[in-house]
Amino acid sequence: MANVRLIARLDIKGSNLIKGVHLEGLRVIGDPQEYARKYYEQGADELLYIDIVASLYGRSKLTEIVRHAAHDVFVPMTVGGGIRTIEDVSDLLRAGADKVAINTAAVRRPELISEVSRRFGSQCMVLSIEAKQQVNGQWEVYTDCGRERSGLDAVEWARRGVELGAGEILVTSIDREGTRKGFDVALTNAISSAVSVPVIASGGYGAPEHLSDVVNSGRADAVAVADALHYNRTTLASIRQSAEEAGIPMRLLQVK
Repeated sequence: MANVRLIARLDIKGSNLIKGVHLEGLRVIGDPQEYARKYYEQGADELLYIDIVASLYGRSKLTEIVRHAAHDVFVPMTVGGGIRTIEDVSDLLRAGADKVAINTAAVRRPELISEVSRRFGSQCMVLSIEAKQQVNGQWEVYTDCGRERSGLDAVEWARRGVELGAGEILVTSIDREGTRKGFDVALTNAISSAVSVPVIASGGYGAPEHLSDVVNSGRADAVAVADALHYNRTTLASIRQSAEEAGIPMRLLQVK
């Protein structure tokens, strides 16, 4: 088992850090800069910024947020939300991002995945998948902050995304997001089994065993945590310690 990365996820709306449940009912948490600095100091392996409403409103304010964060945060930053063009990617990378996570625009124009991968390298291109389980037990890809159905099967879309050049998959379970009931282990395992690139599990962390389950049974390479951190229910150090006590090898913090 490769060392597992521990990622702090920060969902953004406008200039605020927010949090919702099932990607809805968004509540303002505070200043994303303060939280980013705190999670960096706590030992996050990476930070994940998602402008959660950018696709809905046709814009993103993450460039300035990332530029400010780059002065205080020295671990890799993945940024997503409202990215539609190579120029958008270039702007974010110049601002200090290391990778971009693309969902809605990739579903609408899959060749964007290849364009980003060819221009900046596959390691920069993270395919973001927001998935919801359907009555047949499979998972469908949703876009626009979990509001619009795509008709795509999440596992098949992950496989195609990697074929097009994605170097990593971020899979967010809409059903579990913000619930603290644990990750969708079956979804994570299905995608991990279908692709040869790292998979980040997001949505549902509430207790140490949830990380163990999604790593051991879901085969996740990384886990993203938001709610439990934002509301001070735990710390990254505590999560890391619990994981190591459970025999899960965690990545040593790497300075950018």
